[in-house]
Amino acid sequence: MADVMLSDTESFDSLLRRFNRKVQQEGILSEVRRRNHYEKPSTKRKKKEAAKRRKSARSS
Repeated sequence: MADVMLSDTESFDSLLRRFNRKVQQEGILSEVRRRNHYEKPSTKRKKKEAAKRRKSARSS
């Protein structure tokens, strides 16, 4: 769980920006999206292979 503490001189906007950045860094939203629906193992494999192909194409 992302946890941020508000200091006395900090505005709510900056607190919200820090919270959003922390959530992004911890990968909470991507994890929620991934777990939102069941994905068959064959679909997971295909996605993983496609990501691998994209990554190797980018580095070449």
